Amino acid sequence: MISPDPDPDSHESVTAPADSHLRGWLIIAGVLWAASLFGVWTLASRQAAPSLGTVSGELVDSGKQVREQKRQLDQLRQEVATLKRSDQISRNANSELQSTLTEREEEISGLRADVDFYERLVGSTGKRQGLRVHEANFVPESGGTWHYTVTLTQNLNRGAISKGTMRFAVEGVRGGKLSTIKWDELLNKPGAPGKPYSFRYFQELEDSVMLPPGFTPQRVRVSLVGNGNSVDQTFAWESKKTLAE
Repeated sequence: MISPDPDPDSHESVTAPADSHLRGWLIIAGVLWAASLFGVWTLASRQAAPSLGTVSGELVDSGKQVREQKRQLDQLRQEVATLKRSDQISRNANSELQSTLTEREEEISGLRADVDFYERLVGSTGKRQGLRVHEANFVPESGGTWHYTVTLTQNLNRGAISKGTMRFAVEGVRGGKLSTIKWDELLNKPGAPGKPYSFRYFQELEDSVMLPPGFTPQRVRVSLVGNGNSVDQTFAWESKKTLAE
């Protein structure tokens, strides 16, 4: 006897539970795998986070140090510039002081010479004399002129002031003959007035004159006119090489 075929629906009822179990296990495995990946990623993130924070902190600290060092460098540069300016100011002030001291020493030296001359003139041993010419000196100048210094003195009337004018003429040789160069010609001014003087004890009169070409000076004749009297004195021509001598 042939058995009838089983019901097709009976086969589906037998295999369906097996497929359902398989899919369930696959889903569970997938979930577990995803969970494991998430756990690994989370752990790696936690481990990497401190390192990134440390690097970031180091970069911030380095930036602060660089800015601080730059500020200190700028400050040092400013201090160096200030010190340089102060040093230059000190040098200039010292140079001006040295120059002033030199000038004062020269003035003091000149005053001492004047005091010595005055002491000899009016001191207890000095000879009492009225208005007179003490000396006449000439120094050549670069332009061909001569700078003269004529010193006048008097110690007879100590309270009196001597006033008047001074002129001089230069005697010498020109063209093999004796010649006299008068005051007007020396100044190259026709009708030139005399050099005024006014002093109590002594005075130095200074200016420049021009000698004609080919003239060799030998003597100077100085004339003083003032206070109702006159003085004429003759001196040998005395010249110095430079004004500094």
